[in-house]
Amino acid sequence: MKEKYCQSCGMPMHQAAATYGSEVDGTLSKEYCEHCYKDGKFSSECSMEQMIDFCVPFMLNETMDEQKARSMMNEVFPTLKRWIVQ
Repeated sequence: MKEKYCQSCGMPMHQAAATYGSEVDGTLSKEYCEHCYKDGKFSSECSMEQMIDFCVPFMLNETMDEQKARSMMNEVFPTLKRWIVQ
């Protein structure tokens, strides 16, 4: 099974229900994580660039520096549903 990713922040969405956001009726969102989406709406109104700024610190580790994290997110985020220009 192909791994799913939040269509707002790119976080991997595992099978655990706690990872998924919620719709207005309480059902789990199939597209967004619990950090980005709750009760059928986004947790914050922000631009894609602001979301990248927010996510960078969570990506940093021994093999991922800030420049690499930003570069990767600048490639991936425009393909996520929330950020696709209509």
